Amino acid sequence: MAPSIVHLPNGQILTVSPVFGGLFFKSNDLTNVHSPFPAGWTIVLNSEDELDPEIAAQDEEKDTSSANEDGRTPRRHHVHRFKKPTLHNDHLYISSISNPSSNDFKPPSSPTRQMAMMLWATLYWYFHQPEPPLNLTTPASKKTPDPGKPEGEWRININREGIFKGKVVLPKLERMGLIASEESSVGTAQEENSEEGWLRMFVSRKSFWQLDPRIYLFTLSPMSQSPFPSGSPYPSRPGSPDRGVGGSKEIQLDQVSQGLWSPTAPGPFHSTSHLPTYYPPPPPQYIFSNNIRHPIRPKPPRQGEIFYTRFIPSVGQYLSFRVASISNKPLRHRGPVSTQSPSPHRASPRPFSDPFVPTVSSSSLGMSDLEYLHKWMNDPRVAYFWGEDGPQSHQEEFLKTALKSKHSFPVIGCWDGKPFGFFEIYWVKEDPIAKYLSNVGDYDRGFHCLVGEQEFRGEHRVRVWLSAMVHYLWLADNRTESIMLEPRVDNTKLAQYCMDAGFYKERELSFPHKQANLMKIKRDAWDVPAL
Repeated sequence: MAPSIVHLPNGQILTVSPVFGGLFFKSNDLTNVHSPFPAGWTIVLNSEDELDPEIAAQDEEKDTSSANEDGRTPRRHHVHRFKKPTLHNDHLYISSISNPSSNDFKPPSSPTRQMAMMLWATLYWYFHQPEPPLNLTTPASKKTPDPGKPEGEWRININREGIFKGKVVLPKLERMGLIASEESSVGTAQEENSEEGWLRMFVSRKSFWQLDPRIYLFTLSPMSQSPFPSGSPYPSRPGSPDRGVGGSKEIQLDQVSQGLWSPTAPGPFHSTSHLPTYYPPPPPQYIFSNNIRHPIRPKPPRQGEIFYTRFIPSVGQYLSFRVASISNKPLRHRGPVSTQSPSPHRASPRPFSDPFVPTVSSSSLGMSDLEYLHKWMNDPRVAYFWGEDGPQSHQEEFLKTALKSKHSFPVIGCWDGKPFGFFEIYWVKEDPIAKYLSNVGDYDRGFHCLVGEQEFRGEHRVRVWLSAMVHYLWLADNRTESIMLEPRVDNTKLAQYCMDAGFYKERELSFPHKQANLMKIKRDAWDVPAL
């Protein structure tokens, strides 16, 4: 297996290469202040041959009676080196960890969280591999032609070996939601180190993509005497402070890239405390708005703040979503970009790679979000569906209204930091659409969308950002069970794109201003974002 590159959502890059007995995951840039990983780790990944379905069924019945004294069940499978994914016959464990020098980085405060982080990154690589055939051959379907066979769920098994052999490691990973088991009973074993109930742990692709990466990704803390930088995303400049010069952070930012407005939040993964940045949604508190009872909504991210980012291998670029800004200055991009994107506007060469340092491509200089919105809304193709064309003052009022809304917020989509489109994300319960629907969940979401930049149009990119927006909404609140769009009936392209992404048409809605297709997607019918 040739070395492969893994681009994690926080901009960290890993190299995966074969070594004796397994695969080695190595951080490409340990000198990066935001490097969240140890120097590397080794995994053992094997595949087992598929058993005849009748033999497999017999094995299931004999599991309890054929167990050894130590609780292990003898395997009759032939194990071989991993070459390509199988539907549910791959087995994985982490065999060893290579930690950086203790002189440079403090050890993680929670070894279990470090293990979870490495396992999550490994699974991120694994579930980017080519999808195996999903057809299931069972005693009932063995005579059914392959196109008509039932489909199974792609899983990988997590073995209780290597660093997972400790008596509390797998239980902790299970409580963190990273691994699961169908054996949900307490068990009868009395021994403290019994393996009963922990031998068949797995991770499904479906559940993996609904895990928020902020739960698992965190950073190592540099030692005080370490040559590596500390929490600031900008390098310290040598020299004594000048009392005549203000020391505000904004001045430092402007020195990096002048004339750009800087959001206050670096991104969803930045943490000066070097801890995971995930916060669970709050318990519901109900209020009334326009005679509608609904939960109090959490405040959206701040203007300019990136709340979703992910590298798209099929495009070779980072896709990100951030809140729109009313500033009249161009926005400084604070997220990772691909190496193919030009970054000629840095103030000075950097001694280390830092994907979080503000970078703006030349094509985005001189354009604020408001100017982009003015340009896009006056494109005849966009104006035909949105009807928000006119002078820039009109789009300014439109954007101000969107930023003041209590049940929705405006979003700019970017490819490698360059804006390509506009979105509005809303809670359905308080939206005017709710009175046209018979059943609305407290946490149902919806969104409007447009692509304004010609260079970023195309079926594949639409499929990617459409599924990415759905992915974000699942991650934002695990109580969200439905997501919907209501494109106008003559927007047949968008309706087809939605169906290709897993949406279904529930019915048509007659609004005062349009006839719309109600497109819906359910959480339990969703599998994976477009890669």
